[in-house]
Amino acid sequence: MTSDLKRRFEEAPDFRAYLETVEKNRELWHGVYERVHLPEDLVNEARALGRGWRLLALSEDWCGDAVNTLPVVARLAEAVGWPLRVLGRDDNPDLMDAHLTDGRSRSIPVVIVYDADFNEVGWWGPRPREIQAWTMAHRELPSDERYREIRRWYAKDRGASTVRELLEVVRSAAMAEASEGS
Repeated sequence: MTSDLKRRFEEAPDFRAYLETVEKNRELWHGVYERVHLPEDLVNEARALGRGWRLLALSEDWCGDAVNTLPVVARLAEAVGWPLRVLGRDDNPDLMDAHLTDGRSRSIPVVIVYDADFNEVGWWGPRPREIQAWTMAHRELPSDERYREIRRWYAKDRGASTVRELLEVVRSAAMAEASEGS
């Protein structure tokens, strides 16, 4: 599996190449990517976790959560030198089914973190915990109202929750790796 995964990772587009393929919400994808501003303390924390991590995102261009989070993940990966590749959810059901939300939902985006040898060390998705909890608690709202509130939350958060939660995954992997080496 690791050699197949490595091949798929290496053949997948990086975020900038993926960005050029998006059709739905194209202006929004590009706009979010251009406006990302990462807090310096989080970038420094990410740098301290090392450069051996690889990120693989499962996404589709129509996904509102992906358009609000993957550009942030991409800017973080660029800032710290972590390779990020993007694969389509629908074209990679094996990867998607191994990372279901609550064990049942093919929600995206999903960002899978691998070590230098392509061993999976954790994953994040489909959205930050705070807005995920709100969404689950307000399922009865009409979708246009729910999505309006979700968009408002993303605009206010500006990607900080996404970065913090992804760093929790990497930090946990780094700590496990360090304890194995001691």
